[in-house]
Amino acid sequence: MTDFAAIDFETANEYRSSVCSVGVVIVRGGKIVDYFYSLIHPEPEYYQWFCKMVHGLCEEDTEDAPVFPYVWEKIAPMIEGLPLVAHNSRFDEGCLKEVFKVYQMDYPDYKFYDTLRAAKRHFGNSLPNLQLQTVAAACGYDLLNHHHALADAEACARIALKIL
Repeated sequence: MTDFAAIDFETANEYRSSVCSVGVVIVRGGKIVDYFYSLIHPEPEYYQWFCKMVHGLCEEDTEDAPVFPYVWEKIAPMIEGLPLVAHNSRFDEGCLKEVFKVYQMDYPDYKFYDTLRAAKRHFGNSLPNLQLQTVAAACGYDLLNHHHALADAEACARIALKIL
């Protein structure tokens, strides 16, 4: 796979619709050609302590951030015609579907590929786990800022370029 968009969401609470940041990395011809990152005002609008501990974002970070539809207006043209890639795509695809539903937007039925499943096939039991940072390292990429949506999307793109 040489043309795709790697995507990663972070959420504010237990609801998948509560996306509070997104990172997108565009790959064309096997090369990373563009990056996009944005904070997002989450819906529902509260932060669960566990989520804060994972990604470090809180209410103050997103209180003035745009809501999802305005962020997606910028992303949609970037990813048009591209398959989406995520590490544990069930989570990110679930977030995307749920936030589209919350804002009553028509979901374009994006095609998702999963680097977690691909890593299971590619590495089998040779790695201690299949977490994003472990798989990225096995693919020669050092993920320094795990749980930052753009850093995670780039790690996913690097994995996809190696094993998809």
